Amino acid sequence: MNEEKFHERHIGIGAKEEDLMLKKIGVNSLDELIEQTIPSDIRLKEPLKLPKALSEREYAEEINRIASRNKTFASYIGVGWYDTTAPAVIVRNVFENPVWYTSYTPYQAEISQGRLEALMNFQTVVSELTALPLANCSLLDEATAGAEAATMMFNLRSRQQTKDGVNKLFVDKNIFPQTLAVINTRMKPQGINVVVGDHKAADAIDDTFFGAILQYPDANGNVEDYSAFVEKAHAVGVKVAVATDLMALTLLTPPGEWGAASVLVSRCISEDLRQAFLQRTTSIND
Repeated sequence: MNEEKFHERHIGIGAKEEDLMLKKIGVNSLDELIEQTIPSDIRLKEPLKLPKALSEREYAEEINRIASRNKTFASYIGVGWYDTTAPAVIVRNVFENPVWYTSYTPYQAEISQGRLEALMNFQTVVSELTALPLANCSLLDEATAGAEAATMMFNLRSRQQTKDGVNKLFVDKNIFPQTLAVINTRMKPQGINVVVGDHKAADAIDDTFFGAILQYPDANGNVEDYSAFVEKAHAVGVKVAVATDLMALTLLTPPGEWGAASVLVSRCISEDLRQAFLQRTTSIND
């Protein structure tokens, strides 16, 4: 490799490196490597029929032409999919804040320091609104966070619970359906038994469970008082996680004050922009 040439220093490997890597792997060509690693039933039988390459300007014009055919609709789905607005002051001073990125050139790893500072500010707000001492961020979505919380509670079982093989997770029936779907998918391979029930039932929770997940406000928009359920759960060694809404927590009693062990935040500030985009359900007429 000629290290004086910019493209050879920054764009992948050269023929010499490719041959060396193939020999180490034990194949003679990239085609042979693909043949051995990628199932034939998912490989294309013929090359893609791609149009000719566009210049940057041509691409911008084409993508704008396609986007102009979108139609904007209001979202009435609910259960986590709400019409949202990111205030201009948030957009400018958080998302577009030059402090996060102008201190470094874009290709420098140190740009992550600005991102970390922004996340730290966000985590501080989350900690205050949930009344919990610690906050994390950057999980994909609330449903994934629900599955992560369930796994965490399972791994934090007491020695006696582990010895007794306690593997039941209580999930309130009014949790968002997409969250329940991900929890079911992720719990099955771990041997965790997901029990969907009513937190108000007298026998909803007992010592055969290791954890419980509640929705606050729930899928029907109700604001329930879970304090009695949480107290009973803690009395039998069951940890409780709560899926909640940051905007709701500006008015509601935070879960940390009524005993929740962890909180899954559904409406983080960065999520607002994504939700604002998603609520404008688009369709393109062919």
